[in-house]
Amino acid sequence: MQRKSFVLVLLLSLALIATACVPVAPAGDGDSAAEGGGGDTVKIGVITPLTEPGDTSAGQLVQRAAELAAEYVNTEMGGVLGGKMVEIVIEDDAGTPEVGVAAYRRLTGEEGVVGIIGQYHSSVNLAINEVAKEIGVPVFSTQASNKDITALQYPIAFRTHAVDPIRAESWISFINDRGFTKVAMVAEDTDYGTGLIQEMENRTEGTDIELLSIVFSRGTVDITPQLLQVKDWGPDLFINIGTGQAAHLIIDQANTIDLFPEVPMLASYDFPIRPEFWELHPENGNDLYYISYFHPEQKLSELGKWFTEAYTEKYGEPPVYTAYSAFGGIAIIAQAIEQAGTTDPAALIEALENGEFTNWAGPATFPKGEGVLWHQWTPPLLILHYTEAGQSFRDAELIYEYSR
Repeated sequence: MQRKSFVLVLLLSLALIATACVPVAPAGDGDSAAEGGGGDTVKIGVITPLTEPGDTSAGQLVQRAAELAAEYVNTEMGGVLGGKMVEIVIEDDAGTPEVGVAAYRRLTGEEGVVGIIGQYHSSVNLAINEVAKEIGVPVFSTQASNKDITALQYPIAFRTHAVDPIRAESWISFINDRGFTKVAMVAEDTDYGTGLIQEMENRTEGTDIELLSIVFSRGTVDITPQLLQVKDWGPDLFINIGTGQAAHLIIDQANTIDLFPEVPMLASYDFPIRPEFWELHPENGNDLYYISYFHPEQKLSELGKWFTEAYTEKYGEPPVYTAYSAFGGIAIIAQAIEQAGTTDPAALIEALENGEFTNWAGPATFPKGEGVLWHQWTPPLLILHYTEAGQSFRDAELIYEYSR
């Protein structure tokens, strides 16, 4: 009896060891992918700045929108792949490339996500894409605009935001329309800031537009010396190419030295539409021009209308563009999973390239376009103008709309 018991225990132990040694396929591989990852949920990742030096306000908007997007998919769409619920897994990139790369590796290696949205800072997005092209899980740029995010034409790279060359085109069109001839740019030394300066310099070479380009180090809190150079040069338009805290510092410090509003300022992206703008600039934010990608006069899809109502009810304020873009990214990935019939990354990418999807503003496609238009869906490009202190962006003057 003792010998038989010993043999039985030994056989059971070997069986357990053999079972433990069998590799478990991550979500998105083989047969598990066809069943949505082999469990009751399908995970979609979000990498976004929730701590400084990243733009934390943008990160919060992305997080809110992604969570509501999961609610939309799970209730309005009934989940994916026959009723599997979508789960959002959020990582903070702190606006820092190495932190973002580590977050991508965790989401794909440990969490088994099938796609990722939330990219806000171009430098982070570019770094992640270098890793993602090897791992294969697709990444959506939610509001990162550097041209190489799509121009490098990696299979995993998708964007639902304006790309820098098109943004520069819109600025130059606006500059010519308003008759500006001396344009100063003050930009942070990131892929976003230097990329936009390069685009503007390339596109104005040989024209009547004279440019002054000044770059400051990210994290600098005193930008007054650079702004004094701008003032001494005497421009008739000044472009603020800071992000996060730097963009606000430029407004405050330009006001202190009587550069703005004496010289018109154009903000390079839509941070003035956020609720905190007038809290930070109650006395010096008026008369600002700024790029925007959304205006209440725009027509929304049924998906966009659902989100507007749900967000407003939950947070007591209407959503802004960053939130719309993040919400749309999750919804598009869910639709692509349904069209592919699997969470396999290669099949998902193929579905994204060949399908048509509903985004917050209407239909969206991601074809293998030329150059920067690779896997690119572009929102409208608008220029708004505040004419009263405390004015809602919904009441701001829509002074220019760019179309290619």
